[in-house]
Amino acid sequence: MIYTNVTRIKNFFILGFPGLLPQYYGPVSALLFFIYLAIALGNIFILAFVIHERSLHKPTYLIFCHLALTDLAFGTVTLPKIISKYWFDDSIISFYECFAQMYFVHFLGATHSFILIVMALDRFVAICVPLRYPVLITNTTINVLCGISWFMPISWMVGIVCHALTLPYCNSNIITQCYCDHIAITRLGCENVRAIQVVAFGLAMFSLLVPLGFIIFSYFCIIATVLRMSSSEGPMRTLSTCTPQLFITCLYYMPRCFVYLANNLGFNFSAPVRIVVVMLYSLLPAAVNPIIYCFKTKDIKETLKKRLNNRKINIDTKAC
Repeated sequence: MIYTNVTRIKNFFILGFPGLLPQYYGPVSALLFFIYLAIALGNIFILAFVIHERSLHKPTYLIFCHLALTDLAFGTVTLPKIISKYWFDDSIISFYECFAQMYFVHFLGATHSFILIVMALDRFVAICVPLRYPVLITNTTINVLCGISWFMPISWMVGIVCHALTLPYCNSNIITQCYCDHIAITRLGCENVRAIQVVAFGLAMFSLLVPLGFIIFSYFCIIATVLRMSSSEGPMRTLSTCTPQLFITCLYYMPRCFVYLANNLGFNFSAPVRIVVVMLYSLLPAAVNPIIYCFKTKDIKETLKKRLNNRKINIDTKAC
């Protein structure tokens, strides 16, 4: 373990997965590397594919692009350092680099959550007031709303980071986590950090529960609208347009709500279990979302099939 007696430490030590034996460092780093490859390649593909295909320049797919960008950025901010730890035995992260990582971790999480509101709003208008959809939901509207989702968390995240920077840090500089987050860092402060952690927790709940509340309300309205449809096939066909959004929303919120509820109900996880759970709910959606976009979204799936069929025909023509 690494300790320092200075008031302002210069480096932090990323502990990663506590208790992991050295013989497993290689497999774990390889697994994390492949997860990062899946996140990077999948989300870059979605961004490039939607941008390239003019037929997909629609509000729903612009939202997917913003979500893909947050997923790609989150994986890039968090994974390279922990991969480096297990691959190259590089566990040291500089003081200010750690705070920068903390900022982007929480900023991107809040941004992703607010973009999910925009996605729920898109489906709410499309199903509940379909005649108004072309007027209310345009590419410009979506870009403005997603831009607000990116802009809103900036101010309070800067405040939280600057507040944490004012704390004196002494003794332990070991971060019991795979990346720098607010709780892991402020726990190392020498003074009473209860007040700053309460403020940060309140803002975290705001960026999590307010979007979740709106999403739940919007889908209740959607279900009520669908149940009032007279056609037997209409409800199922209408709900099928919400399938990708429901999968993406559940992947993001359900694990987080489970962890928060478990903590509040007195279920305490051991450090290794807690870190594994946090890594799973942080990174799994980012890796899986591109698959959902491709296989659960009709337009993307049909465009991909058309592209593949055209390529196959071109190859067969050249062969002849």
